[in-house]
Amino acid sequence: MTRIKPKHIYIVGFKTNNPSMIDISLIEAFKTDELFFKLNTYNHLTKPGWCCANDDGNGFFGDQFFDPTVWTAALRKMAATFDGVFNVVGMSLRNELRGPKQNVNDWFKYMQQGAEAVHSANKNVLVILSGLNFDADLSFVRSRPVNLSFTRKLVFELHWYAFSDGNLWATSNPNDICGRVLKRLGNRGNFLLNKGLPLFLSEFGIDQRGGNANDNRYLGCLSGWAAENDVDWSLWALTGSYYLREGVVGMIEYYGALDSDWNSVRNSSFLQQISLLQSPLQGPGPKTDAFNLVFHPLTGLCLVRSLNDKTMLTLGPCNSSEPWSHTKKQLRIKNQHLCLQSNGPKNKVTMTRTSCSSPDSIWKTTSTSRMHLASTT
Repeated sequence: MTRIKPKHIYIVGFKTNNPSMIDISLIEAFKTDELFFKLNTYNHLTKPGWCCANDDGNGFFGDQFFDPTVWTAALRKMAATFDGVFNVVGMSLRNELRGPKQNVNDWFKYMQQGAEAVHSANKNVLVILSGLNFDADLSFVRSRPVNLSFTRKLVFELHWYAFSDGNLWATSNPNDICGRVLKRLGNRGNFLLNKGLPLFLSEFGIDQRGGNANDNRYLGCLSGWAAENDVDWSLWALTGSYYLREGVVGMIEYYGALDSDWNSVRNSSFLQQISLLQSPLQGPGPKTDAFNLVFHPLTGLCLVRSLNDKTMLTLGPCNSSEPWSHTKKQLRIKNQHLCLQSNGPKNKVTMTRTSCSSPDSIWKTTSTSRMHLASTT
């Protein structure tokens, strides 16, 4: 049995590192100039509790505990509270809309009202809109754009977990399920990126104990997609444990990046897997200097040349990778006469200067996930 430290143990850390925050409210803590991170406020539930269930009365406009008038007024008040507070950069209007009452017309009616309420009280914060079906579906905005009085500060958000597809990641071919899920994701949200609209993966996560095959296989698919699209994201969760959750004191959060004592990382391999995702991979400006990385999502590492033999390849930190160029035929080190060559089944691939035009150096993407390269020979 894991023992959870009492609450006063955690307070010692605050007294040591952030003594000015001990006796202030949460709202005032968000306002402090001493924060070195940015915040997105999130309207999670109307009736406090653990989220979420399809029939909890908190899921959609007009539910027992979800009065749209009260909700809109609360959004306006919170936006005004943080007006001029530069630590707070965004406001998510509602977490995981769901339940039997959910419908597209009311989504547009009330989410647009909520967005305007936030903007009227705070011109600086980003306004973040969640989708239907536990924030897994934004397909309805493909043909019906959101109509707002402001521009250039609207963001859409999605949630994506392995358990959204039951146990399929563990019981199916992971490349096949990855391909199917990515196709669905394209229809339900990824199309927004092709329209030039911001898409925020505001929740994802895995059981950080490392033994959940369903989660582990899903993470590789998600990491590859997130890297390719340079998606902004938020992890569930940082917390290693809770003071009180669902009536249980000190409940452990196994999806937490921190261990239950909040002093150590629960899974260092996971942090390695998402390390590339923590850096911007695309950006504004001309694409003349753009290049590719060959990313290995299962480890979070990239394909690099060996220090001892520059014709040999290994996995290493992505910031040590040379720039790659991938055409329909070849995978080259950019601006060099070096390309990737197959040396037959069960043999290591190598770099070559002399055989770039041979069939052994022709590569194409393969598998349902489109995350593999295969030689044509």
